[in-house]
Amino acid sequence: MANQFQLFKHRRFSAMFFTQFLGAFNDNIFKQALILVLTYTAASQLGVAISILNNLAAMLFILPYFLFSALAGQIADKYEKSKLTRITKLLELVIMVIAAVGFVFEWYALLFVALFLMGTQSTFFGPIKYAYLPQAMKEDELVGANGLFQMGTSLAILLGMIIAGVLTQLPQPLYWVSGVVLMVAILGYVAARSIPNMPAMQANLTIDWNIFTTSMATVRYLYSLPFLFFVILGNSWFWFYGATFLTQTPEFSKVLLHGDESVVIFLLTLFSVGVSIGSLLCKTFTKNQVSLRLLPFGIAGLSIFAIDLYFSLSGLNIDVNTGALLGVSNLFNIAGSWRVFADLFFLGFSGGLYIVPLYASMQAYAPKSHRARVVGANNIFNAIFMVTSAIFAIVILNTLKMSLPQLFLITGVLNIAFGLFLYTKLNKHIKQAVIQTHDE
Repeated sequence: MANQFQLFKHRRFSAMFFTQFLGAFNDNIFKQALILVLTYTAASQLGVAISILNNLAAMLFILPYFLFSALAGQIADKYEKSKLTRITKLLELVIMVIAAVGFVFEWYALLFVALFLMGTQSTFFGPIKYAYLPQAMKEDELVGANGLFQMGTSLAILLGMIIAGVLTQLPQPLYWVSGVVLMVAILGYVAARSIPNMPAMQANLTIDWNIFTTSMATVRYLYSLPFLFFVILGNSWFWFYGATFLTQTPEFSKVLLHGDESVVIFLLTLFSVGVSIGSLLCKTFTKNQVSLRLLPFGIAGLSIFAIDLYFSLSGLNIDVNTGALLGVSNLFNIAGSWRVFADLFFLGFSGGLYIVPLYASMQAYAPKSHRARVVGANNIFNAIFMVTSAIFAIVILNTLKMSLPQLFLITGVLNIAFGLFLYTKLNKHIKQAVIQTHDE
């Protein structure tokens, strides 16, 4: 474990880690603050249903991943990565100025514009950071670096959501949110200035600016590399799975556990810490090798603990007629609650074991000249699977009128079928991928 954290001594790792961490942190402060403002203020002012505003916000953030991921991949392959990173961080600063104006004057249309632009900025940064890692890291550092990145991202998302919740409780909350997102954007740019020069992988590439033909060409190229295609399907399934659980957390906390806001944060913390620990242990379990041997354990855990969550929730006996919502300490005293908490922690832990080997494989086996475009294709599929997750949850909960525990049960059972399919396909195509990588 110690060796993994030694990477922080190297500027080639630590500068990009903190740039990425601060970016994810800022994204989530802004998104969560906006959702809280929409939920508690804007909906009543505008006379629009909360669910419509929140779903519109989610869609606007994901839309750029559909539109611009393939173009972002081309740009990241063609140009030097430290300069590109600094440009994207300057753009973040400009976007946060727009967001600050929107918050201070309560111009909701401007906040939606800022949200779309923030999604666009994240879309262009994604291929840069994931194509940077295999270029900057030695072969035996790649799994450890990915584990730390996954841990950092999970904690940044969680801390961003917590900080947004704290800021919106302060006097003059919109001024606080505006000041903090601007400060974090400045720190992100400072971190990006330390990233070492990382040469372009295909400087002579001619960029196709037509986002639709580019997206189709990128997906077609990915399909010609079967191993990578299934690795990316596996990555995207994780986003489907995670979104299905995390999106329901506020309702899960309030309706099933009769918990207050602190319970929402506690459940998100359990899941995020689980992902972080699982991600970090991947390096130890695989002895630093890029390997899929942990994948069956990740798949099994994601199903076992989702299915057990159905049974542990069914066995809970909480009196919802007591009036006041329960805090975390109250829930600890209820029989069976520990099992629910353990299920959520181990769901996250299994997710860490599942996702790190897939991300490391994507980076290790992608052709060097097309690495960022492969990451761009990955982002397109992630966006598709996240939108599908929202539709899937709406169908199960609203159309079929099933309960949240039943949604978790169905997701866990689906994961067994998908996991078996994925592992079979990856084993079938990995030899060909190894040969192609050695031929480069």
